[in-house]
Amino acid sequence: MSAINSIDLVELTNNIKAWGRALGFQQVGISDIDLHQHEAHLQAWLDKGYHGDMTFMESHGMKRARPDELVPGTLRVISVRMNYLPPDASFAKHLKRPEIGYISRYALGRDYHKVLRKRLKQLGDKITSALAHTQYRPFVDSAPVLEHAIAEKAGIGWTGKHSLTLNKEAGSWFFLGELFINLPLPTDSPVEEGCGTCTACMTICPTEAIVAPYTVDARRCISYLTIESDDDIPETLRPKMGNRIYGCDDCQLVCPWNRFADVTSEDDFHPRQVLHGQSLNTLFSWSEETFLSNTEGSPIRRIGYEKWQRNIAVAIGNAPFDANSVTLLEERKGAVSELVDRHIDWALTQQYAKRDTLDKSEATRQQQRLIRAVEKGLPRDA
Repeated sequence: MSAINSIDLVELTNNIKAWGRALGFQQVGISDIDLHQHEAHLQAWLDKGYHGDMTFMESHGMKRARPDELVPGTLRVISVRMNYLPPDASFAKHLKRPEIGYISRYALGRDYHKVLRKRLKQLGDKITSALAHTQYRPFVDSAPVLEHAIAEKAGIGWTGKHSLTLNKEAGSWFFLGELFINLPLPTDSPVEEGCGTCTACMTICPTEAIVAPYTVDARRCISYLTIESDDDIPETLRPKMGNRIYGCDDCQLVCPWNRFADVTSEDDFHPRQVLHGQSLNTLFSWSEETFLSNTEGSPIRRIGYEKWQRNIAVAIGNAPFDANSVTLLEERKGAVSELVDRHIDWALTQQYAKRDTLDKSEATRQQQRLIRAVEKGLPRDA
């Protein structure tokens, strides 16, 4: 520890923040490792089963709230944020077109895990260059880490009622990353909470997954259903998913603080055109080879082809009747798995029902035209 005591930790902290900004992080904060105040809420959340099938959430016990148990020797956590809002988000444009596949905007570009982890490692290497024997370990949504609680304690923002981190200058359109480190650096102070009485995120949630302020029942969350869940999507929730085939942005879209969010300067997070604004039929028609090729280096790839097909089948079921969609669903039946087939069957039932409704509406219109013709004394075929 003599080397640590011999340096100016304040100067080193200022350098760390400057290095972080130079590496593309919009903000760098530092927290201690005392997260005990979050343990009761975490345990209650787990006890209620709100984590669904994400067994990894419970398998580590309270290690998630104890950084020094995850990485022995950790004294501080360096928390960073990086904006990801793409310049052409097309939120409303795509959500209002049910035949378009809506993908959460964080997933349209390169896999953020890789981008942030690489930058965090570079930051750790710079610190090690300045102070030998520094030990660090980077995390990006990849281990039992309470990233939002850490970000809150590091002054990055506050935890909103949708459970995401909010910042008055940046909203919530940013990724978080952490660098566990064995240096007793000066820490930052939390910022004032800014949600007040607003409950817009709770009200807008399509599946009512935000069951209480700061509490999300993952089993109802569209992000969980389309990404984490390996099972059948509950039939009661399928109609509420609309055309959302990977994740959901609704709780962020409605948040007033996101009016202040900046567009990302990272080209890696710009939308891939092969994913952005594509029709459901186009996306559903991909072979597994095409899926793997088009999602290479993307976070979407990790859900696999089966869940990709499952999600799109549900969205097609929610879309207006389209004869091409019906043909495609029928052709894909039996091509992937029984799981996908069950969702195809559901989608076909929805499409057939909408076709029958259209047929009845057309028959009614023809009958009305006939009645009007008779009343006017015109020929029946007028």
